[in-house]
Amino acid sequence: MQLDRYDLQILEILQQDGRISNQDLADRISLTPSPCLRRLHALEESGLITGYRALLDAKKLGLSLMALILISMDRHTPERLGNFEAKVLEIPDVLECLLITGQDADYQLKVVVKDMDAYQELLLNRITRIEGVTGVHSSFVLRRVVDKTALPLGTQA
Repeated sequence: MQLDRYDLQILEILQQDGRISNQDLADRISLTPSPCLRRLHALEESGLITGYRALLDAKKLGLSLMALILISMDRHTPERLGNFEAKVLEIPDVLECLLITGQDADYQLKVVVKDMDAYQELLLNRITRIEGVTGVHSSFVLRRVVDKTALPLGTQA
């Protein structure tokens, strides 16, 4: 899909305010509501917009411990990796799972839990019990310096 300046503006604005009305969106990009809505639907149907979500405050929900976990696997077969990924998908505390290179690890997980006891439970009774996991290295997040969900679109025009 070829994106023009209106499409990029729509995407940029929606990343900041996914609840904006079509009228307000149209006003902000200097289009009338009807073509603005057509463009929005085209962006959704193309798969560029994958959904709309509410962002929650983890600490206010009692989830005050965030950790990054590097996971090493014993074998790199599609079956072993597929099994690991399927098991990780079942763990609600896992916010992100990345297959990585450049480390002495195969995966990086970002997890959020209530406290260190909950982390110990997650690590010892869930993650290390997944078949093929041979090593874990945990780092704990002290403070989020940059915490964005918006993709940089300024260079796409």
